[in-house]
Amino acid sequence: MHSGGQVVVGVDGSAGALAAAAWAVEEAELRHAEQVRVVVVTGDRSADDEAWETARSVASRSTPRRSGPEVTATVAHGDPADVLVQLSGAGELVVVGSRGRGPLAATLLGSVSAKVATHARCPVVVVREHRSSGPVVVGVDNSSGSRAALRYALEAAARYECELLAVQVWEYVEPTPIVPPLEHELVELRDEALRGLSEQLSGCAEAYPNVPVRRIAQRGHPVAELAAAAEEARLLVVGHRGRGGFAGLLLGSVAAGVLHHAPCPVAIVRDAVAES
Repeated sequence: MHSGGQVVVGVDGSAGALAAAAWAVEEAELRHAEQVRVVVVTGDRSADDEAWETARSVASRSTPRRSGPEVTATVAHGDPADVLVQLSGAGELVVVGSRGRGPLAATLLGSVSAKVATHARCPVVVVREHRSSGPVVVGVDNSSGSRAALRYALEAAARYECELLAVQVWEYVEPTPIVPPLEHELVELRDEALRGLSEQLSGCAEAYPNVPVRRIAQRGHPVAELAAAAEEARLLVVGHRGRGGFAGLLLGSVAAGVLHHAPCPVAIVRDAVAES
């Protein structure tokens, strides 16, 4: 259980940013964090008055439902992604909206969200839609990054008191285009994926005995299958820089696809040990 930390949320006054701020406050309450820092970043100091008005407005509209974290407003100057990455060093979580469209929309366009998710020093959640129900879905591939994501997802499911869906996506590569796979070959590959999934959960899930876990081994494309699994999810969790079936997770098309196509908030979790 987290306590005493700071949740940073980057906003721009758009509806998407408001959803991100609301999500951040609810998450901070569940984590028992001390502070939610609402941040507007601008590269134009002549826009400071507008930026402060936006930051204070979002902060005031994001008041916790009960006694909880202090919600503060901040205006910073510079490149939005760089500023949020810098602030991530002192936070336990950074939250950003997806595809902002407000007067300060340049602060939270998709490319900024992706850059923050790639380089932040703590987990990042990109919020497309604020959800307070549904399971937590995690994509795993037996890499160190996905193991970090699995730990984060289990902790989140325990915090939300919900089910965890652990998903391993596998693809069958046909040796020639005219030779279809035999049914027993597909069954063997699916069973192998399920065994790998069980091995990854072994020893980790036991630490969260109250979290029901459902295992899914699905043939297909990682982006499509994860997005489908997360259709009713409260949160989708993926690892930073996977080295297995999600190779180059935040550096390639799979990461970009998940961030663009997942219907729910997406948490990107880096493996501090592997990247230290």
